[in-house]
Amino acid sequence: MNLPYLTPLAPDAQIAFGLAAPQPLAQADRVRFSELDLNHHVNNKAYMSWFETLRVRYFDMLCLEHYDGQPHPRIVLRNANVRFIREMLADEDYVVTARVSAFRTTSFTMEQQIWAGDLRATMEGVVVTLTPDGTARLPLPDSLRAEFVTRDGAAAET
Repeated sequence: MNLPYLTPLAPDAQIAFGLAAPQPLAQADRVRFSELDLNHHVNNKAYMSWFETLRVRYFDMLCLEHYDGQPHPRIVLRNANVRFIREMLADEDYVVTARVSAFRTTSFTMEQQIWAGDLRATMEGVVVTLTPDGTARLPLPDSLRAEFVTRDGAAAET
């Protein structure tokens, strides 16, 4: 399969790569030498970087338009739970995914996965939206909350 790197993957390309189900945003890349540890496995820090890069891209591509005419929020990862399933090695192609599974008034829960033929790592993180100066929480627009439900299948939490 010829994967386009650093480009959102269509649902059929995600399935062809081996994902269990298409995700709202998925992007492919390849493990670089600089991401390896002394044992020639991908360093845990690299996984976090891959998750962060796609999480920010998800928000920029799929969420910012809902803040039209409003200040763009500061997004802060409040907590994250990472599960490392299987090691990754040099030159492996991989796909990182992102979807929102739940949301509240000023935060949302994002589920992310890394695939390389099979599932290699997962992350669940809570993202909080703050005012641009970071002094207060900024509510999610109603249109974005509705989009989380229709696009991602997310659930509203109280």
